[in-house]
Amino acid sequence: MKALRVEKKRIAIRDVDKPVAGDEAVVRVLLSGICNTDLEIAKGYAGFQGTIGHEFVGVVEQSSNQSLLGKRVVGEINAGCGQCMLCREGDPRHCRERTVLGIVGRDGAHAEYVKLPSVNLIPIPDRIPDEHAVFAEPLAAACGVAERVSVAPGDRVAVIGDGKLGLLCAQALALTGAQVLSVGKHPQKQRILERRGLEVTTQKKASQWEREFDVVVEASGSPTGFDLALNLLRPRGTLVLKSTFKGTSEINAARIVVDELSIIGSRCGRFPPAIDLLRKGAVDVDSLISEEYPLASGVHAMQRAASKGVLKVLLRP
Repeated sequence: MKALRVEKKRIAIRDVDKPVAGDEAVVRVLLSGICNTDLEIAKGYAGFQGTIGHEFVGVVEQSSNQSLLGKRVVGEINAGCGQCMLCREGDPRHCRERTVLGIVGRDGAHAEYVKLPSVNLIPIPDRIPDEHAVFAEPLAAACGVAERVSVAPGDRVAVIGDGKLGLLCAQALALTGAQVLSVGKHPQKQRILERRGLEVTTQKKASQWEREFDVVVEASGSPTGFDLALNLLRPRGTLVLKSTFKGTSEINAARIVVDELSIIGSRCGRFPPAIDLLRKGAVDVDSLISEEYPLASGVHAMQRAASKGVLKVLLRP
């Protein structure tokens, strides 16, 4: 089968063996989505070598769980050991032995077929088209902010970054009843949120809201977003970090101590809340799709996904 792979910081389409189910499941990929983490992995983030991609929708072709055969599914990207306390409690996201689809120790979904434990697969309702279902993983990550920090109606929340994840975070958090402000750089992207009644501003103008927000979500994918987030937070406010990128960030520890700020990391979220939002049409994902390419054009698709102004790029095997 064909797969989009990172090998020694170079990306290429390769012919590789189709995965064998064993005690897991094999899914025929219908559509996959390129995200910023894929772009960072291509630069060396996480040191991953192999098939990249973790956002997908597909059809189960092999599984010991007969009820899944032929079903259209998405997949939780963290595969745990199944034996530790976290796994036994149904949350392998921080299992010490976990593999992560297309990121840590497990080939990913920018391929014709992908392999995951059957327990990771979640059927998608028929009413959700493939082009929406492929957003289940990033939307789950956006919903995961509310899993890590309490956001109540009337709370003031700023989301820094108007990329794919930032736009999803702003929409998901607005559904809690919070007052959400999107801070970004690209008017054409922020218009997606304005059409849904959300308030937007630029990074240059954001200083007028200095020290006013209860929660700030940093989803810019840039080290510079951290300082802006600190400036927007009120004393004893909470900073939620969503960005993952190759490199390091400088931290103004004194500011954190003096203002008694809380800093929380947020990575993967639960899939059911995201699937429910997609089923209800509660978030706009259509406007986030910029382009679609065949898998065979995966290298070009990665280049396009890294281009200024481009949002979600999809791959179709």
